[in-house]
Amino acid sequence: MNNDENNEHNIKPTDLRGILKYVPMFRDHVFVLALDGSLVAHENFQNVLLDIAVLRSLNIKVVLVHGIGHQLKLLAETKQVAITDPHGELKTDAATLKLATEAAAVVSLEVMQGLTRNGLRCAMCNGVRSKEVGIVKGEDQLSSGAVDKLDEVLFDKLLAADTIPLVTPIAFSREGTTLRINSDLLAAELASKLNASKLIYMTTQDGLKIDDQPLTNLPVGDLETLLATSPEKIPERLRSKVKHAVKAINAGTPRAHILDGRFFGALLNEIFDKVGIGTMVYSNDYQSIRRAIQADAHSIYNITRNGVRTESLRERSQESIEAAISDYLVYEIDGSIVGCVNLKSYDGGEMIEVGSVYVLPFYQNKGVGRKMVEFACAEAKERGSNRVIAMTTQASKFFSKVCAFTEGTVEDLPAERKQDYLKNGRHSKVLYIDL
Repeated sequence: MNNDENNEHNIKPTDLRGILKYVPMFRDHVFVLALDGSLVAHENFQNVLLDIAVLRSLNIKVVLVHGIGHQLKLLAETKQVAITDPHGELKTDAATLKLATEAAAVVSLEVMQGLTRNGLRCAMCNGVRSKEVGIVKGEDQLSSGAVDKLDEVLFDKLLAADTIPLVTPIAFSREGTTLRINSDLLAAELASKLNASKLIYMTTQDGLKIDDQPLTNLPVGDLETLLATSPEKIPERLRSKVKHAVKAINAGTPRAHILDGRFFGALLNEIFDKVGIGTMVYSNDYQSIRRAIQADAHSIYNITRNGVRTESLRERSQESIEAAISDYLVYEIDGSIVGCVNLKSYDGGEMIEVGSVYVLPFYQNKGVGRKMVEFACAEAKERGSNRVIAMTTQASKFFSKVCAFTEGTVEDLPAERKQDYLKNGRHSKVLYIDL
């Protein structure tokens, strides 16, 4: 696969302004990147290292975990040694462990060399303590390991010192016994324990497709159902990543990505482009959001009255809210509505306005408003809309900095909304986001 074939995925200089929108969102966040051994051996790996250098320049903290399956298979073939499993998903006998240790050393040095060439500090450490998997379904897994303990203090100190921790799939038990850990599992454990914002699996597979249809954005619940009912539909080499992505998200990691690292700029496109090129699996952040019903009208009216008093919202009567109740979404916590948003369609549904975005003061600055706007944008996209607009007198920074909207002008409004805008005299700022 050459770079020319994938120019449609390349970030162009004109896209840099779009990247800058996301910088405040991710500054000082931790990303755990799991690199397949086959990707380290691929010709595009040097470009992956450049992408990592860009992340570090944006003050994003990076933890690297690498696999060794590709290198282990080559070693076994070269030395004509039969191995139990190259990918660390099954048992590991003594011969496999010996070659795995050799392969891990080779890959680690190659990654460290590449990071050094890009001016990045990195360090290998014994921050992962392993334990024997033991007997599974009646079969001894021999030298296969699981994570026993992670030295979070050590990892935090390395990250605070602008150093990339490099983690190999070879770890030691409390007694110093060498064990092989599946790198997908290892990355998921690190993401969970280090409170990573993203777990990113980079492979040399085409990405997650079901029945030849690429999956781009997927709620973790849908993926769990797929694993439980039709695991055979998931490509064999991606099943481990899918399984551990689900575990990481259920343990608190908000997002997990699976993407083909052979694409030039794959990592930056996946993170900074609103579409991405891989599969993003996300936690059910929106479980508290639901469509409003008639019984909610009074609560919505009371909530929006707070915004009306501060002149951040236009006044709406309870009767008008009742009449348009199907256009509202509400955020509910413990049976009480704490936030709301209104969606109104224009131009036959091609454009949707998010309005009446308000969260009760106690729940402000806790991500409720962001989740509601994100949910509204997802709803708009599902309806077939191309653009979401917002108008605000006091919350422009919320929409631009937190929700990645772009500031526009009155000329960006549909004709019907433009007429109302000029008539009401509020002089709201116009913001929009293309879907």
